[in-house]
Amino acid sequence: MTKVALGIDIGGTNTDFAFVDRDGEVLIEGHLETRNFSEVEVYVAALVEKARLAGARCEKDLDIIGIGIGAPMGNINKGTIEHSADLPWKGIVPLADLIKEQINLPVLVTNDANAAAVGEMIYGGARGMKNFVIITLGTGLGSGFVVDGKLLYGQDGFAGEIGHTIVRPGRTNRECGCGRLGCLETYVSATGITRTMLKILADSIKPSVLRDLSPNQLSSLDISKAALAGDSLAQLAFEHTGEMLGFKLADLVAHTNPEAIFLFGGLALSKGLIFEPAKRHFEENLLSIYKGKVDLLPSQLNSKNAAVLGASALAWDTFENGKK
Repeated sequence: MTKVALGIDIGGTNTDFAFVDRDGEVLIEGHLETRNFSEVEVYVAALVEKARLAGARCEKDLDIIGIGIGAPMGNINKGTIEHSADLPWKGIVPLADLIKEQINLPVLVTNDANAAAVGEMIYGGARGMKNFVIITLGTGLGSGFVVDGKLLYGQDGFAGEIGHTIVRPGRTNRECGCGRLGCLETYVSATGITRTMLKILADSIKPSVLRDLSPNQLSSLDISKAALAGDSLAQLAFEHTGEMLGFKLADLVAHTNPEAIFLFGGLALSKGLIFEPAKRHFEENLLSIYKGKVDLLPSQLNSKNAAVLGASALAWDTFENGKK
């Protein structure tokens, strides 16, 4: 029997999972679409069934030591997801308990960006680092902070929610799924840049290939492709997004003094389109004592799922040898 942990990354659009051994090797993996499930109980049943079927297809006999889950607003203290703005289920979701009703295994739930931070620290570019931050740019914006070699959780398990700090105060600014106005993730995320692009198209009369798409069809990938093809309005959307991100990350450095900040997720895969303006505005806004000292880097786990690997690593650390 091969001992494995089941790592799960729950995102606003998709859920990815994998059976991962102690050395971080993914033995078999799968996914399902989170947004297709309005009822969390139905979602959990489908997820557990998909994982069972995937495990049965594995060439090795698996001995699962536990389940680690990264999810937006995941609370490691309670095993819950609480008031997530990015998931279809509102309020407090007792995720660990719901999964335990389906399968008799120990379950750990944490913030998805915290799981990604562990993945980066153990398997990626943050190996050997004691102080760093990972920013996940997906449907929303997540963040995981490692300070003095330890994940930062805070009193209630929700420390480091930079995506829900306000970057544009005022009653006329963008509504966020968390209920407030002007949160960073309404500007810097896959959905945020789409909202920015729609405003640019509405305010400008310049030509753009994106005008041929309906607002409901437009995606961050469309914007990225257009920008790479030389579309000036799409490039402007990335400039605005990078400016917001760089400005906020400069403030972040003043709080935690990290060695590096890693960008992970779909929007980060646009590479120079987001990194160039973000780095420029980041350095411009840094306190002088930090200038030139903090690296802004792409995740080194783009070929794998950092959050899945991180969630599995947390499961190994928590459940191996009966550790609580």
